[in-house]
Amino acid sequence: MITATSFEVKIPTEAATLDGTLTVPHGAPILVLFAHGSGSSRFSPRNLFVAHSLNDAGIGTLLFDLLTRQEEALDARTGRLRFDIGLLAKRLGDATDWISREEGLNELAVGYFGASTGAGAALVAAAGRPAQITAVVSRGGRPDLANGALPQVTAPTLLIVGSEDHLAAELNEDARERMRCEVRIEIIPGATHLFEEPGALDEVARLASDWFRSHAGPREPSQME
Repeated sequence: MITATSFEVKIPTEAATLDGTLTVPHGAPILVLFAHGSGSSRFSPRNLFVAHSLNDAGIGTLLFDLLTRQEEALDARTGRLRFDIGLLAKRLGDATDWISREEGLNELAVGYFGASTGAGAALVAAAGRPAQITAVVSRGGRPDLANGALPQVTAPTLLIVGSEDHLAAELNEDARERMRCEVRIEIIPGATHLFEEPGALDEVARLASDWFRSHAGPREPSQME
């Protein structure tokens, strides 16, 4: 059984301090930051399931709130901040910078896992940090929200969608055509947007674990140009 250390952390950003849960299995080669979807938080049951599966596979995770409690309250009334991809990407980047300053964490490779709108933020943040981010995984994501950042992403990217989530499948296929890095789409048969069908989320976790582990090593210089 893989042993892991898990504790609550405070992540300083330019405009706020964000709450997070950091879990690092012994010998983890990579730390994956989670960007949750619209109206969600670090307690999203689907992201928690995937994170625990990654931990069981020896991969570190950081689940954190992209918004403060006050911002979440505002967003609950207006729905505005959840689609502010620039703000969410900035918060994700700030968390990445925090990791780079923390002893014991700054030696790990860093990956992003984005769900729904969080996938758009993850891709924008990855595009701005080509030398830091080694892999990106999107679950039922909205990569279209990354818009002009898509061709700038250099991190190998896995786009996971359900076969019954027709809009997301179309948006992800369009995004793949615009991206220039290593990118792959995985379609999970019978799955809808939330991957609530039996076994669907297990397959998401398996695919994500394999992707992060296979891209946890040093990247070639040509891949970061």
